[in-house]
Amino acid sequence: MNLSKLTLSILTFSSILVVSMNAANSIKDDSLGLRHESLLKEDKVTGDETKYGTDPAGTSTKFKRAFENAPPMIPHDTEGLLPITIDNNMCTSCHDPLVAESMGATPIPKSHFTNFREYVALNKDGQLERDGKVVGNSSDLKTIKKPLDMLANARFNCSACHAPQSDSANIPKNNFTPDFRSSDLNDKSNLLDVITEGVK
Repeated sequence: MNLSKLTLSILTFSSILVVSMNAANSIKDDSLGLRHESLLKEDKVTGDETKYGTDPAGTSTKFKRAFENAPPMIPHDTEGLLPITIDNNMCTSCHDPLVAESMGATPIPKSHFTNFREYVALNKDGQLERDGKVVGNSSDLKTIKKPLDMLANARFNCSACHAPQSDSANIPKNNFTPDFRSSDLNDKSNLLDVITEGVK
């Protein structure tokens, strides 16, 4: 037996051994996801009904943030508030910083009234251009912080990040414990202060 055949035989045996060992310790298909049934059986699968909160604003219980600066979930009924458009955003009627305290609502943070995008334009050749010079690619763009007098256009659609809370019996186990820099960050954002951390 030559060396290449011996090497091939050893590799084949090793592969079979590893696959056999992994098969004994593998996760069964009925342990994947939330179904707890075999992925090959469709007859026993029933979905978990989504039950969004129906409590009016101001009377609901807020979920804590998942982590520092995580978008908080919407604790109250959203009937009649969605969809949000750039011309019709009912969220601001309570969450605008000018009225939020009197409404008992969480104020929209300063980061939502900030433009983080550097101004660039397309030139006649379809290339990104800044101050008359071509920008090589998006990694050449700078992070800026320009305060605005109004909600940033990139932030008008609240439901793009903020989802309604749902009462579900089928909640996956989660061992994650958030670590906040201070206890008040569970109820407010400091994103504007820390957004450039770690950026060179």
